[in-house]
Amino acid sequence: MPMLQSPQSSAGIVNFYDAPTNGPQINPKIILIVVMVFAIAIIVVDHFAYL
Repeated sequence: MPMLQSPQSSAGIVNFYDAPTNGPQINPKIILIVVMVFAIAIIVVDHFAYL
């Protein structure tokens, strides 16, 4: 049975990367650091919640 594949443009992949962005540009490193700090804060609060 042949496998059905859709073109990349109909899957939204090409349109997503080709679309111009007018919003604020955020450095991915900043988001990674914020997520890591938030995760560590949750672990610390969870550790001291039962004392």
